[in-house]
Order: sequence, then C-alpha cells, then structure tokens
Amino acid sequence: MGRLDGRVAIVTGGAKGIGRHYSLALAAEGARLMIADIADGVEVADTITRAHGDNSVANAITDVSDEAAVKALVAKTMERFGKIDILVNNAAVYATLPEAKCTEIDVAVWDRVMAVNLRGPFLMVKHVAPHMMAQGYGKIINIGSGTAFKGIPRFLHYVTSKGGIMAFTRALSRELGEHGIRVNTLAPGFTLSDTVVAENPKHVEIAGKLSVAGRAIRRDAYPQDLLGALVFLAAADSDFITGQTIAVDGGNVNT
Repeated sequence: MGRLDGRVAIVTGGAKGIGRHYSLALAAEGARLMIADIADGVEVADTITRAHGDNSVANAITDVSDEAAVKALVAKTMERFGKIDILVNNAAVYATLPEAKCTEIDVAVWDRVMAVNLRGPFLMVKHVAPHMMAQGYGKIINIGSGTAFKGIPRFLHYVTSKGGIMAFTRALSRELGEHGIRVNTLAPGFTLSDTVVAENPKHVEIAGKLSVAGRAIRRDAYPQDLLGALVFLAAADSDFITGQTIAVDGGNVNT
C-alpha cells in the first residue's frame, strides 16, 4: 500500500526535468496524477499508465501564467478524478535562463519569470484551494530554491521569484490552515536535472562547482535526492507541518 493511495495530485511542470521525477514518485506511492506542463506530458503519462493502470494519470498542456488555462486544467482534473488533494507548484522559468547582470536583464524576460514563477502558483492556488477547502484537507507544495537564502548574483529575476515563493508559503499557510490545508516550500539546491544539463551547460559548470563546495555533503545533487522530502510533504506524515521551507541541498544552507 502506497503512502498516497486514494489521493489525487496536480504537478505543474510535471512532464520533464525534475518535475518528471516528482510525477513518477507520487504515482509510485499510489497517487493519481494530473500532469500540467507547457510541454507535452504524454511520455511520462504513458510510463505511469504502464506501471499503474489507465485511471492513474492524465495530462494537459498548460501555461500556468494564463488564468483561463489554469481554470480549464482544474476543471479537467475535477472531471477526471473528482477531487484534488495535492498541488505541487513546480512549473518555473529557470533552465533556459542565461546569467545576466541586473543592469542587462531584459524587462520582458523579467516579466515572464515573474508571470510563471509567482503568478502561476497564485493562479493554481486561487482555483485549486476552493476544492481543498470544500473537503477540509489539502497539501500545497511550492517549489522554491536554495538561491533565495544565499542571493546568488546574475540571477536576480529567478532568485527574486523564489524569495517570493517563500513569503507566499508563509502567508498562504496562515490563511488556509483553518481549512485543513497545509502549505510548505521544498527548496532544492542546485540539482543536475536533464533539462538544465542539456539547455544551460555554462550555468551547470559555474553553479555546480560553487554549490558542491558549499555543501556539508560534498557531491552533486540529482532529482532522486528530492523525492523523499516531496513524498513526505504530500503524505499524512507531515499533517502537522505547515508554513515551512525545507531545504534539500546537502547542507548548503541552514534553515
């Protein structure tokens, strides 16, 4: 019996990169999944279907910064599965971002980062929370970043957005606690996902070395390192934990 048997989860950005690993981990623990991504999630959905059956997963191409798209996603999830127990706000602009000085960041790029990384989680909560409130239970897991603790240079847009996610979690946990909804942030350190390795090798070379040097456990981080904390936050094990940020980074930051 899985720790998430009977639960329904939405994973944004769940088709590729670290999000794909999140989707597979939740499914392995028994959750039924809606995978939402701007990329087609058919590959990971087929993988989950083969392992867990036809009624275990659905996917929808979704831009989380678009309210109409988010409303359609939530409606599709309710129609398919009848409830929503877990929301993983993972979708974010990151892997393709080049390093840039604060004086050289294009305004359109800044706005897109904020639209996806901050407005996206807000819109997902706006339309998912009423369903969780109606059932008196829910888990919202916002994906943050260890960069928000350390304030690394040349990623001002991304770091600012992830600092906002930590504040978003704190405020939201206070508002939704009375409805039985737990809200926490999972903050990975620099992690070698397939997307960042393929799409931003220069950043991997620079950031990877710096991250490993600052860790108590001095090795590279991989998506599998994040899955235990993710499942813990999604499961009943963490029902008395809310408003917290859990850094999974080999001891790079001390929270």
